[in-house]
Parts: sequence; structure tokens; C-alpha cells
Amino acid sequence: MKAIVITQPGAPHVLQLQERPAPVPAAHEVLIQVKAAGVNRPDVFQRKGGYPPPPGVPADIPGLEIAGIITECGEEVNRWQPGQAVCALLGGGGYAEYVVADARHCLPLPANWSFAEAASLPETVFTVWHNVFQRGHLQAGETFLVHGGTSGIGITAIQLAKALGARVFTTAGSPDKCAACLTLRADKAINYKTEDFAEAFASDGVDVILDMIGGPYTPKNIQLLKPDGRLVFINAMLGNQGEFNIMDVMRRRLTITGSTLRPREADFKANLAADIEKHVWPLLQNKKFKPVIYQVLPLSEAAQAHSIMESSEHIGKLVLEVN
Repeated sequence: MKAIVITQPGAPHVLQLQERPAPVPAAHEVLIQVKAAGVNRPDVFQRKGGYPPPPGVPADIPGLEIAGIITECGEEVNRWQPGQAVCALLGGGGYAEYVVADARHCLPLPANWSFAEAASLPETVFTVWHNVFQRGHLQAGETFLVHGGTSGIGITAIQLAKALGARVFTTAGSPDKCAACLTLRADKAINYKTEDFAEAFASDGVDVILDMIGGPYTPKNIQLLKPDGRLVFINAMLGNQGEFNIMDVMRRRLTITGSTLRPREADFKANLAADIEKHVWPLLQNKKFKPVIYQVLPLSEAAQAHSIMESSEHIGKLVLEVN
């Protein structure tokens, strides 16, 4: 099979299309002919030499989410059959013509969604559902803030939070990006390059914040939280350190938490997939959540996709199409 290989840690040009042996599914896995693969910022971190994959996953082929057609099932797989269209969360290896996935981490292709659209789902939906709704316990009627509203995480978080009855605030880096967030039904969107989000949202207060920035955002996030508010970290792009007043956290009974999805155990991801199919998949069928694809590129142009990702010029997801 053809696959995009990280030939060495470095800039996007280290991603090269090469021939690799097709994987063989274990008893609990399915082999999937990949039609499309989502591009995510953790893929960039892996390309640069960070964010290593879990054991048993190819270290030099990135890709955390795909959509395609099952071609073979392991002997313990009961739910799926060859020929079925699915999307799947992976530990890695998705930038390829074939990949194996734990059968429990696959979900049926949503009705009337293309492979490219479905490939944009797993990484962001799994991340948002766990962190915003399971860890952050966001409820209908509460106010939610997500930073980076036009990222893959942001567009997913905005839409799911609105679909389930929350009021949604967001930050983005340009007027066009703010407008895109409002189109997705965010209630307020501010340009973090020209406005201080802590001042812009101060009069409202926030119940749950999903943060991927860290660093100087941390005390501002805590400042915004209402009593019993929840701050959930999924990254720290501006640094792992952030000062805050512990007594303030105690007085307002705040919760500070966070998680990383990739290293979690297979059983956890299987339970998460089942919960998502129950609660999120009906929203897709009822068109309360729509895909936002910035660009679909051929698999051979993975380096270009990474360059776009690092430029932050995009609004929505980048997807690689596999012929």
C-alpha cells in the first residue's frame, strides 16, 4: 500500500509518500480501505518528533481519524462485515491506503455524509464529547466558552454545545473567523488579537471553558468562571505554566481538569464511542451538526496540508483524500 511516512522529525517536507506492507487485522480489529483521513494538530506534533503513538501503532505514519470501507474482519469481530462504510478513531497510521482499527472504535458512516466529511469527525467529536460533556458536565442553559472557534475542535464544540442547549462564546483570530463562528450559531465571538476575552465576557460569566492555549490564558479563564465553574484543558500551546489564586478556586468551588485522548486504554475509547453513537450520531442524522471542511487534498499532498495547518489560515477541517 501507499502511505505518508515521516522520514525524519522536521518541517512538512519530511512527509513522503512511500510503499509499505498493508497491515493485518488482529482478532479484535477490522482492516479498512481508507477513503479519506482527517488532519489534526497532533499529527503536526508527531511530525516534529513529539506526541509519540501508543505501543503497536506505526510511529512514522500519522493519522488519527479516517473514513473508509471495511475489507476484512478479525475472528472476534461481530458487529461489522466487509463492505460496510465506517469512520474510525485511530492511535495512528491513518495517512495510508489501508489501516487497522479496533472494531469497537468504529462508527457507521452518517447518512448522506461523504467519506471526506465523515473523516473529519472522530478525533474532534471524541475529544469534545469526553472533555466538554463527560468531564466538564456542560448542561443545557449553561454558558460555554471554547478558544479557537474555527479549529476542528472549535467548530465541533460550538455545534454540539448549541445542539444540546448551551449558550456559546468563542475566540478566534480574525473578523472572518469570528463571522464563521457566528454562522455556526455561537452567541458571541471575539477577535483575541484585538480584544481581551476576559474583559469581553466578564459581564456574562462562564460555566465551562474548553482551553487548548494554557499559559497566560489560565488566570483569565479562572477569572471568568462562575461559582462551580469547570475549566478543561486539552492542550497548552502557549505554555504549561499558569498562576492562579488557590483560595479563589476554593471560594468559588471551581474544577480544573483536562485529558489527552491518544494514550487512553482501548476499553475507555470503546465506551466513549458507544456513548457518542447514542448521543451525538442522532444529531448528525437530524442535521443539527454539519461538517465544515476547509480543503480536501490528495494523500500525496500531506505536506501541503500540514503547512496550511501550521499557518492557521484555515476555517474548519483539512482532509486528505485517498484514491
